[in-house]
Amino acid sequence: MYIFILDNKDSGKKPIKVWLPDISYIDEGALTQAMNLASLPFIYGWVALMPDVHEGYGMPIGGVIAAENVIIPNAVGVDIGCGVVFTKTNIPRKSLSEDVLRNLVGNIMRSVPTGFQHHGVKQSSKTIDKYKESLFSASSSDALFPEIERAYYQIGTLGGGNHFIEIQEDDEGWICLMVHSGSRNLGKKIADYFNKTAISLSSKFFPPVPKHYDLAYLPVDTDEAREYLLWMDFALAFAEENRQRILEIVKNEISAKISGVNYTPTYHAHHNYAALEHHYHRDVWVHRKGAIRVRSGEIGIIPGAMGSYSFIVKGKGNPESFYSCSHGAGRRMSRAAALKEFSTEQTVLDLKEKGIVLGMTDKSGVADESRFAYKNIEDVLHYQADLVEPVLRLKTVAVIKGSEKTGRKKKKK
Repeated sequence: MYIFILDNKDSGKKPIKVWLPDISYIDEGALTQAMNLASLPFIYGWVALMPDVHEGYGMPIGGVIAAENVIIPNAVGVDIGCGVVFTKTNIPRKSLSEDVLRNLVGNIMRSVPTGFQHHGVKQSSKTIDKYKESLFSASSSDALFPEIERAYYQIGTLGGGNHFIEIQEDDEGWICLMVHSGSRNLGKKIADYFNKTAISLSSKFFPPVPKHYDLAYLPVDTDEAREYLLWMDFALAFAEENRQRILEIVKNEISAKISGVNYTPTYHAHHNYAALEHHYHRDVWVHRKGAIRVRSGEIGIIPGAMGSYSFIVKGKGNPESFYSCSHGAGRRMSRAAALKEFSTEQTVLDLKEKGIVLGMTDKSGVADESRFAYKNIEDVLHYQADLVEPVLRLKTVAVIKGSEKTGRKKKKK
């Protein structure tokens, strides 16, 4: 069962169900945002907070809501479709020397732009080709049209922040691959545009939402909501193709060095999206912001902090979380606080002592991704034991990160 409930009966708000030991585990900002959500009349049932919960923008990261007949752009977030892809190989960890790993990391970094970098030449994309005609014909505004062409240069790029490419080892000593990335600048442009649209139309909708909540919404029967859902679906598909493209580059680099490599089928899990689902006899729009869907038996991916463990899990199908679980370990301090608390040297040394190869063009900002800036992933798994069960534990062997401090777009040739 969930650990505790804020019933909110005296305030007239919806309950908040939290998969943590007590309220002291929730940062003040995230708790305020959860209370704001709980006050909205179109929230169905309750607000669910996963054990990796922390403050976001409008809605806490690690939050799940079911909404009746409305879509809230900020409850999806700016990196629409951000998620993870995973595959396992038949390569024994002991067969990869540090020199081989460093060479692999270098080759991958030459093929996958990181940070703010995009490709210098236009890339092919089945997703963009598939969606662009319907986007042009169904959209009432041309403000986002330039992003379609720009997306051709973003496909197959990693980004920065907590996005990564990892070569991992499972407990049996086999090499595994994991990529965490999203819809890049495309998703942010879509999110910002439709959040501004929702704000501009807010005076026409009832019930009103206080402006300082940053939770402007669109009724699903409006043209604006239908457009948002189309663009959101585009970003979700783009993000999945983006991760798969990066994974294929990693696989090709490995196969070029090692013969006879086999890969298991890939697992995908995105964690910033909204979907129409059936819960408790009602069709509702479930918004997962920093949370993944794990129906009974469904495989999920929960990456930990850089240099920590990650987990492949199987869902238990708990309806009280709207069949959801955490999307990662969750930050315990902000990026700014982490940069003050930990130095670049400390973070790099920590990885070196663990035998982890780090690939990063500019390491000066790496401390904000220190594993100590995140919650303990094993605690997070423990708190949601009624939501998922671990089926595979993975530790980092090599990691590629993108710097957001010095990254620049490559010039188009």
